[in-house]
Amino acid sequence: MISLSPHLKARLAEPLKIGHFEVKSRVLQSPLSGVTDLVFRRLVRRFAPDSMMYTEMVNATGLHYVKQLPKIMEVDPNERPISIQLFDCRPDFLAEAAKMAVAEGADTVDINMGCPVNKITKNGGGSSLLRDPETAEAIVRAVVQAVDIPVTVKTRIGWTENEINILDFAKRMEDAGAKMITVHGRTRAQGYNGPAKWEWIGRVKEILSIPVIANGDMFSVEAAVRCLEQTGADGVMCSRGTLGYPFLVGEIDHFLKTGIEKIKPTPIERLECAREHLQMLWEYKGDRGVRQARKHMTWYSKGFAGAAELRGQLSVIENVEQGVVILDQAIDRLTHSGWQEIEEAESQLVEV
Repeated sequence: MISLSPHLKARLAEPLKIGHFEVKSRVLQSPLSGVTDLVFRRLVRRFAPDSMMYTEMVNATGLHYVKQLPKIMEVDPNERPISIQLFDCRPDFLAEAAKMAVAEGADTVDINMGCPVNKITKNGGGSSLLRDPETAEAIVRAVVQAVDIPVTVKTRIGWTENEINILDFAKRMEDAGAKMITVHGRTRAQGYNGPAKWEWIGRVKEILSIPVIANGDMFSVEAAVRCLEQTGADGVMCSRGTLGYPFLVGEIDHFLKTGIEKIKPTPIERLECAREHLQMLWEYKGDRGVRQARKHMTWYSKGFAGAAELRGQLSVIENVEQGVVILDQAIDRLTHSGWQEIEEAESQLVEV
């Protein structure tokens, strides 16, 4: 039985204040490269209407040289609250990109200082900024001066186990003008291996006055509550737990607000959501959307007998009609033959 301590319940009842901006939820949907496009965010928001959503991370250098803004930066005027996440190592390029983000309708601008992927870090972006705090400070100061909306930072606890510098780094970000920091409780070297070190998130919370959001291993309501109780963080950010499960942010948000657990969707309901997701991606991106949908479809197809075979079929779909037929057949089988929940390994994806 999950329960909230009276202290935590009282603290989380207040809106999350990010500078002058207020969010009526303490649960955020993480930016995920190749995932958190407008379609995915719409599905998550259906179950979590008050939560902050994030775009996929946007390359500030790319924005500097293109004439047309990339689709990953597109936001719906009605999808509030929304943050656009940027990455780069050039303060001037990031300041320019932040202005574009404001023009697109962003409520906050988030600077990625945590992505562990080599193609990002080798160019000085993402988690490599943990090794260059002076540049990280300059970036935050430049972006803060460029825009009149709150600037936030997402990062990790350090580069390696021997280079955990999050306490000094986080304080520098606050002093530079960041209005919130999200801390993924792993080092860059860890990638996504081993448990997230939530204790470091708690230490960050102890020394900062701005909101601290906990990230890493948020796969359930129970995990989110445990993390909040342990760290004293101001909220949680869900990442890999939402792959094929856009219900998670809403489930955690509902529990934090009411103390009542939502009934989890059945495998049939999850596959119905997958079908809608596929159709929406097709309508939004055409054939490219179908190709992108393959991974989403396999993430939805887990936790029930026959899921492995279904994943194999959905991973090679060529068009939306083929995918819909396969999903409808699977739904029909589950409806008439019944279904049984089974445990499967969690999906892996780059959290940015």
